[in-house]
Amino acid sequence: MNDPITPDPLPVLRPIGRIATPFRTVADCPRNGRQIEPAPVCHVTVFGAYLPGLASLETFSHLILLYALHEVRAAELTFTPPFDGTSRGVFATRAPRRPNPIGMAVVAFDGFAAPDTLKVRYLDCVDGTPLLDIKPYLPSTDSVPEADMGWLNRHRTR
Repeated sequence: MNDPITPDPLPVLRPIGRIATPFRTVADCPRNGRQIEPAPVCHVTVFGAYLPGLASLETFSHLILLYALHEVRAAELTFTPPFDGTSRGVFATRAPRRPNPIGMAVVAFDGFAAPDTLKVRYLDCVDGTPLLDIKPYLPSTDSVPEADMGWLNRHRTR
């Protein structure tokens, strides 16, 4: 049986682009991309080899971006969130210090700034973040309005 903390190697994830945001440091990043109104327009540049993958993307209003939390140095399996007095497991939070530091955001897609650059809103990552993947947001599949927010219900965060 494998040690869950040191699993067998997985394929290497390679960035498909870079994300430009106004957040220069991790401390500058909002806890949630929807906390800032009006939301700043951010730019997602896709590397040339992946440009054919953008075909038909302009037909969607929202996207799911997956990105590498490249400035995270060590995972914390338990911690106390700054807005809550109880220690929580990292998998019961959206905290960045994860065993596999992958971030995810549902963003509004405002079209292309250039053939290789998307304009998006509602990001919460630092400038220069490596982009791992882009997926269309599908309300019929990705939205569950009746979902329970667990321990976060008492905090009513977005």
